[in-house]
Amino acid sequence: MLVFALGWLCQKLLKQRLNRRKVWLGLGSAIALSALLLTFADRGLTAFLPADPGTPVDAIVILGRGTDFRHSRVQISADLWRTQRAPLIFVSGINDTPKMLEQLANQGIPQSALDGENCSLTTAENALFSAAILKERGVQKIILVTDRAHVWRSQLDFESVGLSVIPRPSEFPPQMNWSDRTILVLREYLFLFTSSLYSLINGQRVNSFNSPDSSDLVELAKAYGRGR
Repeated sequence: MLVFALGWLCQKLLKQRLNRRKVWLGLGSAIALSALLLTFADRGLTAFLPADPGTPVDAIVILGRGTDFRHSRVQISADLWRTQRAPLIFVSGINDTPKMLEQLANQGIPQSALDGENCSLTTAENALFSAAILKERGVQKIILVTDRAHVWRSQLDFESVGLSVIPRPSEFPPQMNWSDRTILVLREYLFLFTSSLYSLINGQRVNSFNSPDSSDLVELAKAYGRGR
């Protein structure tokens, strides 16, 4: 799928009469950079993230990634809440949200400080649905907790819906071997690269929601949050 996406973007760029040599040079540079970053799969692009200033925010937002990834990000978020970085922990992601909310409650986080949405299937939906709920409550600045491979792409998606983001990378699961981490990192960097090219060409992020169905999904996400 990612290969087809790269091919489509190349065709789009070439149709706009951009210099072919520059297009291929840009793609070659991106592939070479990805290969270099794979050597450092545990850190990758997170080495270039700005330092966390330690300032208070309106909410801590955790993104789901499946069972193996929950423990690290739940622990980070609970620790941030205990140091009074934010009054609210908000969990985003279908199937992950109920489990992580339960884990947070088991760590002593009161229900009044917990909320989430259990509808999103993609990072773009994480951002859209979370913003739809949180902005109604006056949330503008968040700490965004997700794994090292995912942090840059998720930050761009959340900023595209108008939230100010302090990224906080979580660790990969200890049982995840080097080859699996490498595949995950490569996949995320390809997504980041193709979505960034799409944004340059079209002036909006990939998966921007313009369809009539998106409003229904947003209302469903809001209803889940209100029902907690």
